[in-house]
Amino acid sequence: MALISVTNLRKRFNLEAGFFARFGRFVYAVNGVSFTIGQNETYGLVGESGCGKTTTARLLVRMYESDEGTISFQDTIDVGSLKGSSLKKYREQVKYVFQDPARSLNPRMSIYKVLTAGYRHSTRWPGEKQAREEAEAILEEVGLGAADLERRPAEFSGGQRQRISIARGLLPQPDLLICDEVVSALDVSIQGQILNLLIDLRQRHNLSFLFIAHDLKVASYFCDRIGVMYRGELMEEAPAADLFRNCLHPYTKLLFSSAGSLNSNPTGPTTAREPLRLSGELQTPVTELTGCAFAERCPLAEERCRREHPEMRETGWMGQKVRCFIL
Repeated sequence: MALISVTNLRKRFNLEAGFFARFGRFVYAVNGVSFTIGQNETYGLVGESGCGKTTTARLLVRMYESDEGTISFQDTIDVGSLKGSSLKKYREQVKYVFQDPARSLNPRMSIYKVLTAGYRHSTRWPGEKQAREEAEAILEEVGLGAADLERRPAEFSGGQRQRISIARGLLPQPDLLICDEVVSALDVSIQGQILNLLIDLRQRHNLSFLFIAHDLKVASYFCDRIGVMYRGELMEEAPAADLFRNCLHPYTKLLFSSAGSLNSNPTGPTTAREPLRLSGELQTPVTELTGCAFAERCPLAEERCRREHPEMRETGWMGQKVRCFIL
């Protein structure tokens, strides 16, 4: 059973304000995205900045409302139809860890209040005494201690603040933790520590993860499966190990070239790839595309690629899909 299933998800943003917004231009930030996340599975969404991966993640917790598509939780719950207490309960089961803890942690609150602010208003609030015990226990799990509960966020390093953000996401015990670029702003040595912490928490709490990243090297270390996004669409999807052995889409190869490594250890030695030469830079869609989103940069593009829109299709490799006419 899939923990969460996303089907043909779309979200567009108007580029005009006020009355003229309905007549103006718009951006498809997410354009027909579909994927599933299983129990105790880590699914990675990887791509350049602006590709739509963070918007997709925020649609899952309804920070934004989707324009089309469905999100199903535990195969029976239509997330888009949830309201009131039902939506509140869902958000307790699907928690979000933001990229920048310096902005997401209230500097005026003690760490105890940071950890329990949302928990206090949840349907599972156990009372002050037990909540403090749980906060102490979860802080110890992420490598801090009970003595840190009365300190303020500014007293911690960037890596420690990210540990606090992760601890906040674990109260109350969720089923899915969405990690949005949680290591991108950290030093490489600290990245490895945080990733190892997440692996330990996944095993200890039987957690599922949606892991947002722009670095394929980092994603491959932590994820079971990876979806590669470009201009709001999935270009390729595969088990992480298979993606490294046999990536197919030119955009995936571009990301590999940028990461510069096939090694699954983010702190280990790298293996250089020959750089992939593509034309142009990441483009932002303004209207719905008729051709392939990557056609203007792709070295393999043909006339058909600019006229027709390719669908995701299965390849000969188990569990691998690619959006391309040619491959």
